[in-house]
Amino acid sequence: MKKILLIATGGTIASGRTEEGLSPKIGAGELLQYVEEHRAFCDVDVIQPFSLDSTNVYAKHWLELAALVERHYQKYDGFVISHGTDTMAFTAAALSYLVQDSRKPIIITGSQKPIDLPVTDARTNLLDSLRFASDERAHGVNIVFGGNVIAGTRAKKERSKSYDAFSSINFPSVAVIRDGRIVFYIDDKDRVDGPVRFYHTLNERILLLKLVPGTDAAVLNRLFPYYDGVIIEAFGVGGLPEYGEEPFYPEIRRWTDAGKLVLMATQVTHEGSDMEVYRVGRVIKEEFRLMEAYDMTLEAAVAKVMWVLGQSGEPEQFRRMFYRTVNHDILLGEV
Repeated sequence: MKKILLIATGGTIASGRTEEGLSPKIGAGELLQYVEEHRAFCDVDVIQPFSLDSTNVYAKHWLELAALVERHYQKYDGFVISHGTDTMAFTAAALSYLVQDSRKPIIITGSQKPIDLPVTDARTNLLDSLRFASDERAHGVNIVFGGNVIAGTRAKKERSKSYDAFSSINFPSVAVIRDGRIVFYIDDKDRVDGPVRFYHTLNERILLLKLVPGTDAAVLNRLFPYYDGVIIEAFGVGGLPEYGEEPFYPEIRRWTDAGKLVLMATQVTHEGSDMEVYRVGRVIKEEFRLMEAYDMTLEAAVAKVMWVLGQSGEPEQFRRMFYRTVNHDILLGEV
């Protein structure tokens, strides 16, 4: 029988009503009591490093979770992390970079309604996660939610209230779970070679700038001292506008000349960026050798930039690391 560690971190799944709204109140041990069926296929220990609404979860907590998995890695066959849904995709992406080439599953799950309600998705999601973490074919970082298993770098929360809150973006689901049965679409555990690798640093000095029509590049000037890199969410397949009192070109030059990262991404959820299509993208990409996120999710791009800049600030090394595929995160990137 598989031995699983349940790491509880709060979130809606563990929330109860207060005068100020839902807030995490249910502990790890109590969560497990709602899914007694797990005893048929796994033994579970519990641990609770923190209890937070996931709005309050950031890089500090990602590093803490990765360290917990590393500390207990040899003792358990798999890990299930219960987590709030709002930043779950960021956490899953970050853990994909902090824990690489794991032949053991690291599952993140949660729910849209608390586990103690009569009607809730929480019990199904938690039981599915324990079941998947106990399967011999499961490995690496994945989100299990609404019956879908999604690679940790490909998940995005697309619905704020529905039970099928998460979608796999620009990549198929790894598996589905229906009535206790797991059907794999991607069964690639045999491709994982080498020992698991744990990383311990992230660079949080990353700015995410979402363009709106009329955005002036002066914002980059003002924020320059505070950040080591900027991810620009551009329109469509990618490009930069040419209006404003302070144009983007001089500001991009300022950032790149200082050795700071500029990564272009798209606001469009599906199909990714391609800056070579239009002049507004091609010219600036070629002039400054700008990198782009291609088919990556925004959550994965943010987490990967934090991870790579946490390991190296050298531009060419950064480029090589960023475009190396990790947990299915990028298919269309440069070689």
